[in-house]
Amino acid sequence: MKVKAQAVQERKPTAKAPKTGADLFVESLQAAGVDTIFGYPGGAVLPIYDALYRAEPQFQHILTRHEQGAIHAAEGYARVSGKPGVVIATSGPGATNLITGIADAMMDSLPLVVFTGQVGRSVIGTDAFQESDVMGITTPITKHNYQVQKQEDMPRIIKEAFYIATTGRPGPVVIDIPKDISGEVYQTAAAEEPIHLPGYQPTMKPNNNQIKKLIHAISTAKRPILLTGAGILHAKASEEVRAFAKRFQLPVTSTLLGLGAFPASDPQFLGMAGMHGTYAANRGLYECDLLINVGARFDDRLTGNLEHFAPQAIIAHIDIDPAEIGKIIPTSIPVVADAKAALQQLKTAEAEMPDTETWRNHLQNYKEEYPLWYNNPAEDLIPQWVMKAVHKATDGNAIITTDVGQHQMWTAQYYGFDRPNRWVTSGGLGTMGFGFPAAIGAQLACPESKVISVVGDGGFQMTMQELSVLQERKLPVKVLIVNNQSLGMVRQWQEFFYQERYSESLLNIQPDFVKLADSYDIKGVRLETQEQLVAELPSLLQSDEPVVIDCRVLRQENVFPMIAPGKGLHEMIGVSR
Repeated sequence: MKVKAQAVQERKPTAKAPKTGADLFVESLQAAGVDTIFGYPGGAVLPIYDALYRAEPQFQHILTRHEQGAIHAAEGYARVSGKPGVVIATSGPGATNLITGIADAMMDSLPLVVFTGQVGRSVIGTDAFQESDVMGITTPITKHNYQVQKQEDMPRIIKEAFYIATTGRPGPVVIDIPKDISGEVYQTAAAEEPIHLPGYQPTMKPNNNQIKKLIHAISTAKRPILLTGAGILHAKASEEVRAFAKRFQLPVTSTLLGLGAFPASDPQFLGMAGMHGTYAANRGLYECDLLINVGARFDDRLTGNLEHFAPQAIIAHIDIDPAEIGKIIPTSIPVVADAKAALQQLKTAEAEMPDTETWRNHLQNYKEEYPLWYNNPAEDLIPQWVMKAVHKATDGNAIITTDVGQHQMWTAQYYGFDRPNRWVTSGGLGTMGFGFPAAIGAQLACPESKVISVVGDGGFQMTMQELSVLQERKLPVKVLIVNNQSLGMVRQWQEFFYQERYSESLLNIQPDFVKLADSYDIKGVRLETQEQLVAELPSLLQSDEPVVIDCRVLRQENVFPMIAPGKGLHEMIGVSR
């Protein structure tokens, strides 16, 4: 069912007033094609919020209940739509409350344009009320940042910010706007000019010689493997990567953030690789003689001990960000390019087909001999089983958001993403509290899609105040709490590596999540047995209203398989019962 966020305020007619810098701001957002912004008002952005009220712009403003909720919602919006998420917050604590989300977006390459209010120019640097050094704080965690010093520069800066955020490797851009800039009347706007950024020229097309080298390496390889990363999704290259893999009959694995770029149900897919990846995927990376990485950054949760990562392989790395190539893993065949452009050339270039049948059969044997597993008692709710039930109830077509932790890994392992842009999670930064507001943004970006936020009982309590937005905007997001009454991944590590000293990881005192939902006038349900879940889950997920589902799962359940810290891909534990 198509859902549109409902307006929540009646507007009073306003007398025509002289235009201010804030009006320039609104006009610039409309010129950029913005349809949704997420924000929270405060003193330094009052001129902007007044301009929004007076202008009645074509875009909608979503009032979250905390700035962290706003920026994570913008991340979810950006992740599934491919369009930049737009956020506005006031100066001082409003701006600093955005920092986690900005850093999260930077690590996961999500396009955001973030506007922060600032004290007036005359008192910047004096420790004025609600002043913080936004430029200094955000420089290490943004693709670029600006502080507007001249009112007439605002349209140019905003135009550049959207361009920078969405081109090359996507990322967040911050614009800090002093209150006097937005509040003062302006006479004439500067003439619009084309974007001219000589120092920022992303390489989009691959070098032909590097493509030829890669084609030769594929043709002569005996044990090639294709690693798919989120760069494929950002480049909208899922069709191209499937065609490339099919042409050369390559076994395929994925990073956590790359799930959905290649269908999980395809026989060539080995599963997710890395710390909690499948045995077949990790053995494939360990034993391969050619590793083709498209759009992934070789993070530590993927590689394990670098000494044992693809030790026999020629490494080919396709990435739009040259800084990532060779940063972690020495690379023999670097290809700096947009993933879509590179894959288009690779799938059509003249080449001899490699003979991969023996290799593919070898990896298929691993899949069959060492599949993902879990024990399933007759009555208790087991989280892995719950995720398979969610997949069945949605035919695998829902957009799924998560926080970080055990529930995130179980979702990645058992949901099985066959389509791109259905998986929204915090990968690099691993942010608790991300999943629920990200679901709000995803639902607004894709109103016709089913959106389910799978969260832990710990992380949900960090941003659960955003339940107000579900009720206010009538968004049919489903919140499924994998409630093991603990900080599950912390507890698991304490069990394995700290001799079961569960220091501050058991959440014995919690809210009643059903009553909590009811207090927001949202339906809440508690599921404690498999019989209950089978009977109730499908109708709950298919309903057209927001629902909070408290799934009481076993506290002691762990995520397997696992690569312990300091170990290599071939040294997994929990591979079989």
